[in-house]
Amino acid sequence: MAAVLILLTFLLPLGAGAEEIIGGHEVKPHSRPYMAFIEFVKDDGKRYRCGGFLVKDNFVLTAAHCMGSSMRVTLGAHDISIQEETQQILAVADAIPHPDYNPNDISNDIMLLKLERKAKRTKAVSPLNLPSSKVHGDSGGPLVCKKAAAGIVSYGRADGSAPRVFTKVSSFLSWIKKTMKRS
Repeated sequence: MAAVLILLTFLLPLGAGAEEIIGGHEVKPHSRPYMAFIEFVKDDGKRYRCGGFLVKDNFVLTAAHCMGSSMRVTLGAHDISIQEETQQILAVADAIPHPDYNPNDISNDIMLLKLERKAKRTKAVSPLNLPSSKVHGDSGGPLVCKKAAAGIVSYGRADGSAPRVFTKVSSFLSWIKKTMKRS
């Protein structure tokens, strides 16, 4: 959880209250081995960060609004501010937003990132199950229910309070599976 919360603090604007975590506690290192930290450059030339999660050895699921150039994914991090032996940094070979993604109303805010190479599975790096049918987080991070991805954080209030908006993963399962199969 701490790794997730640390990732969250990087995504919030300065002065958004990200300096402190209220009611939070640090979880066992690498207990969320599917978490991904995504860095990219937007058209304005600035670097941005999002969360995501590994769903296959060479695919990360995130929010489509997290698209940019020079994309790279860090897996296996407990504390993103330091270099850990468990970390794997992988370039993104292809960013595949949902074909119906609309940046104006943020509908269909889901994207697959095909990694340049497969991640090595370790205790600190392993995929999260996709739901078979149907957390607070950062853009692109997972909402996990029963050890499967239920949602992808899309947007919410800047202070992190409810309501948060999630893209329902199960609504996009056929697109996810079809896209991973052909890529």
